[in-house]
Amino acid sequence: MNKERLLSIVLAPVVSEKSTVCAELSNRFVFKVAKDATKPEIKKAISLLFDVDVESVSTSNVKGKRKRFGAIQGRRANWKKAFVKLKSGQDIDFSLT
Repeated sequence: MNKERLLSIVLAPVVSEKSTVCAELSNRFVFKVAKDATKPEIKKAISLLFDVDVESVSTSNVKGKRKRFGAIQGRRANWKKAFVKLKSGQDIDFSLT
């Protein structure tokens, strides 16, 4: 896997109440990742970006919600979510400092 591919896999962190509880209780962080990303690619990408040791990766495909735009029915895009568990003593800091 080349470095460019690894840097394009992780799209954004998922910031929600559920992801915050996962981070605090079980040292799991949630990320929005590319739809064609595999678990080994996600593991290497997180290790490269944040310089942490990854214990395991779980993924789920999230279906886009149906939405109305006035009289037009629409649908949001499907996306992939990755739950990344870090080894004990590791942490990811999302602060902008």
